[in-house]
Amino acid sequence: MDLDLTDEQKMLADTVNGLLDKKYDPNVRLKLLTSEDGWSRDLWRQYAELGLLGLTFDEQYGGAGMGVDELCVVMEGFGRALVLEPFLATVVLGGSLVAAAGSPEQKTALLPGVAAGETLLAFAYAEPSSRWSLTDIATAATPAGDGWTLSGQKIAVVGGDAADHLVVTAMTPDGEVGLFLVDARTTGVARDTYAMQDGLRGADVLFTDASAAALGSPADALDAVQSVLDVATAALCAEAVGAMERMLWLTVDYLKTRVQFGQPISVFQTLQHRAADMYVSLEQARSMALFARLALADDDVEQRRKAVRAAKIQIDLAARHVGQEAVQLHGGIGMTMEYPVGHYLKRTTVIARTFADADLLTELVGAGGGLIAAR
Repeated sequence: MDLDLTDEQKMLADTVNGLLDKKYDPNVRLKLLTSEDGWSRDLWRQYAELGLLGLTFDEQYGGAGMGVDELCVVMEGFGRALVLEPFLATVVLGGSLVAAAGSPEQKTALLPGVAAGETLLAFAYAEPSSRWSLTDIATAATPAGDGWTLSGQKIAVVGGDAADHLVVTAMTPDGEVGLFLVDARTTGVARDTYAMQDGLRGADVLFTDASAAALGSPADALDAVQSVLDVATAALCAEAVGAMERMLWLTVDYLKTRVQFGQPISVFQTLQHRAADMYVSLEQARSMALFARLALADDDVEQRRKAVRAAKIQIDLAARHVGQEAVQLHGGIGMTMEYPVGHYLKRTTVIARTFADADLLTELVGAGGGLIAAR
């Protein structure tokens, strides 16, 4: 098995990294954090021109027809630059759910706009008492003529502040979890928007008899959501690796330039050992991110899901180690808003609690018999 990137994937990585190196330095990002949108619409248009926003969509819907491998290449580059644009919300989650569960008419109506950078989506699934459960939800869907109405509350909707359409989970009268498409600006939708802990923008959303359209069949909705979350988890693993890599090299550069007792502190053996341990964690995480990506090709759903979850556990642990060491080795400057390393730690900390935390993932992997079956 060839584990190296293909020439096409290397070209994609070079293109993404080249753009971000030129356009996304830490000072630019700091300005974006305090801007009205919290991200750059100009860069969003450039992502569209490069084909990144339709990367995994079928060509008939304006996409490039690529797969998870290419998506993870992009996400690693975005993690390295700590990108603020709602790529996860719109493309990885919202767009993928429409592609997986939507009717041909819904795909035609939405996906070309997403690929062109004209339509923003967000996935609203978390509720105040649901924690990470996809089924313990109170938002109710009620049939209304040819459509539906939704009533309930969703919280921490990443990208929900600017989304044009929301993909929402809700309980049908038959007790099934359905997926529903809601115009975010329709009557009955109230959004409380805010900046999240990692700088990304989000919203709490209250639905009061809001008009909605079913996205596919409720009988198939939960399978579609879980499959998309498997891909999104692998994508987050790749993003975390990109963030860890940048944290490591920011730290190494700092150790080489910070002078103490008349010499760079990089000469002190204890600090060298700590940096070396960070490198080991990074490479372990990189291997597990590759493991997660390869696992998505497994036709056995349970095995695939277990492998992705196990990879996420290791990557979250590695990210915690690398992030905390990076901040500590930088000293006081590592905790300031002006210096980037603390922002990377915030993002990887949030990634570690997206969709599930390490405790829940460990419980789920253990319930499935562990990653390696007992003999």
